[in-house]
Amino acid sequence: MIQQLATPTETEIVYPENDGNPISDNTKQFKWIVFFKENLEILFANDPNVFVAGDLLWYPVEKDNKTRQAPDAMVVVGRPKGERGSYQQWNEDNIPPQVVFEILSPGNTLKEMAKKLQFYNRYGVEEYYIYNPDTVDLTGWLRSDLGLEVIDPIEGWVSPRLGIRFEIAEELQIFAPNGDRFMTSVELAQLREQERQRAEQAEARAEMLAARLRELGIDPDA
Repeated sequence: MIQQLATPTETEIVYPENDGNPISDNTKQFKWIVFFKENLEILFANDPNVFVAGDLLWYPVEKDNKTRQAPDAMVVVGRPKGERGSYQQWNEDNIPPQVVFEILSPGNTLKEMAKKLQFYNRYGVEEYYIYNPDTVDLTGWLRSDLGLEVIDPIEGWVSPRLGIRFEIAEELQIFAPNGDRFMTSVELAQLREQERQRAEQAEARAEMLAARLRELGIDPDA
């Protein structure tokens, strides 16, 4: 009897969800990573087909778990919101992130950032922005027929894909298409508190007016 040998099965490739690197090197870098990611989430909160992520590993090539990057923030137009352990492009209609952001820290090297630029250029990123919060310096690249090319000047630049505007003052300021300024979580909380106080004051004034009308024999509800 001839024994048939079993056909070897293809080894399953694991795509790690963590590259072993910290999300940030210091509190300032982390603050700006959160600032970009959360404001972009707010900007596209009502669009179910825009996926925003921060520090998420992006694998552009199927069966290749070595080629990867984890942008500090990225936007993918055309993909649904939802939880992901990593962004595996072949499972996402082969749509790459169109816009990526990196926040510099003293630990970043020129070699490291050059490799990131090469990666984003090779795998289809349309817009790439690097912000250095220590020097308040913003650098951007926009894709052309020749690949990613430096945006110059970038002061007042409006992202073609996102519609946001960049302004440089004492620190970077970003404005949504409707003119609203991107805010930190603390600023947003303070704004909500101010709105709550104004609403309470308006309600109190209305109650005082209603009480005065009743004293005059007028029914404010009539």
